[in-house]
Amino acid sequence: MAKIAAVGCLILLLLLTAIPAAAHHSGAMFDRDKQVSLTGTIVRFEWTNPHSWIQIDVPNESGGSDTWSVECNSPNNLARQGWKSTSLKPGDKVTIVVHPLRTGEKGGSFLSVTLPGGEVLTDPSYRAAPKY
Repeated sequence: MAKIAAVGCLILLLLLTAIPAAAHHSGAMFDRDKQVSLTGTIVRFEWTNPHSWIQIDVPNESGGSDTWSVECNSPNNLARQGWKSTSLKPGDKVTIVVHPLRTGEKGGSFLSVTLPGGEVLTDPSYRAAPKY
């Protein structure tokens, strides 16, 4: 009986420690019902853990540009998808598709990027919006 209680406590402890880890990966801030296509110039690509980041300048209607921050997967996962730390360089002209922030701020969750040479790198969960 004591062994069963000890195993039960151990399982409960493991479940409780897993909850914060799952919360870290919440995507609630992104509107997963929308996809926005951003065509612009790479400012910076940060190959960092736990998430890589893309900063892209996108021309706006007033003749200036807006800098968007795009959250990507981890370098380990990106490398498995064919990325390198040099896949995006400042000055590259690209098109990035994101799930935008719900707040309307200039940011989003990465879905795909079309590189200057036409190569497309995607997130494994990416499903292109239907073309009508």
